Amino acid sequence: MNRLVEKIEASTPAHRDRAIDGLRALALLAVPTGHWLLGGFTLSADGAIHNASPLSSFGGLAPVSWLLQMLGIFFLVGGYASVLSFRRHQGSTRAWLGGRLARLGRPVLGVTAVWAALLPLLHYGFGVPYDTLRTASTLVVQPLWFVGVYVVVTALTPYCVRAARRLGVWAAAPLLGSVAVVDFLRYGPYADSAAVPSWLSVLNILPGWLFAYQLGVSWGEGRITRRHAWGLLAGGVALFATLLLWFGYPASMVGVPGEARTNSHPPSLLVLALAAAQSGAAILLRERLGGLLKRRPGLWAPVVVINLSAMTILCWHQTAMLAAAIPASYAGELTGLVGAPDSVGWILARLAWMPLFAGLLVLVGRYARGFESPWTRTGPAPRAAAGVLATGFAVFALGLA
Repeated sequence: MNRLVEKIEASTPAHRDRAIDGLRALALLAVPTGHWLLGGFTLSADGAIHNASPLSSFGGLAPVSWLLQMLGIFFLVGGYASVLSFRRHQGSTRAWLGGRLARLGRPVLGVTAVWAALLPLLHYGFGVPYDTLRTASTLVVQPLWFVGVYVVVTALTPYCVRAARRLGVWAAAPLLGSVAVVDFLRYGPYADSAAVPSWLSVLNILPGWLFAYQLGVSWGEGRITRRHAWGLLAGGVALFATLLLWFGYPASMVGVPGEARTNSHPPSLLVLALAAAQSGAAILLRERLGGLLKRRPGLWAPVVVINLSAMTILCWHQTAMLAAAIPASYAGELTGLVGAPDSVGWILARLAWMPLFAGLLVLVGRYARGFESPWTRTGPAPRAAAGVLATGFAVFALGLA
């Protein structure tokens, strides 16, 4: 282990911004941690597993979701890194975008193609109930929406750069205003009016997630100072508290089964308030975090490994949890793994199961990480087959067939 740490430290360029990598690693780890902690399973009479959440029984756990919902940090760092990459690129904008999008698309194509092949094998070969496969497909797709949104905001990078150079930190303000207007229409005095269409909330998807990305672009362009960062932190906290205490926004940052309103799908103004506070804090802590990772190679090494496996973690962490839950379901209910998440005992047991999920993710990642590398040895036929399989899985997972 010491030899690996020394090797990573020796191969790190002196100009590497360790704080940015550290923030990205933190945001990455929050995704599986949140899904594993706040996602449970119930077992039906026919042996099938179904999604459930401890938040349905323990509303007091909602503040945990404030800590684990770190997509604001992820988009902030993504915007910052995209600016640096865009600035260094020597070719056309189209070539730059093509390279970025290919890096995002390969792992998604890989996980969906593999699951498309697994579904008939699990059902007909091992007798896994159909409803279990529906549940599994929903969980596998769940984190992939993020990749789709990230692809779109990445494609908008050149326009975000122009806005940042012209408006600085204020380039993100129209995005905040747009989400505020939509939220006012869908939750305000006109919410029950026939003039407010049911699809209106969809308009929040792009500006809601582009907000932190634009802040990251402005940061990368050197247009956000520490004074701005303090403003983002204080303003975000104030807006968050106001929306929560006086405007009736749900406390949980993730969806709760049975609840009529959700903050994250699509993002509400509360999500942007949290993203603003997180972004301000991240910018203020950048120098300290960078210095810590420079002084402690033992902390820097896992940050590097996590960043190198970013898409593998995002795409396969739900598969790791399912690899434990599906076989366990044959033995009946098992606290913390399969069984109603409605007791303190379940929460403690789930915490005990999480190291197993992490170990399974490492095991799966050893084979799945190849999807992140360029498919230089893959010919047109296998690529086409992977595309067909991925499309078939998407149709099944989205309930279109």
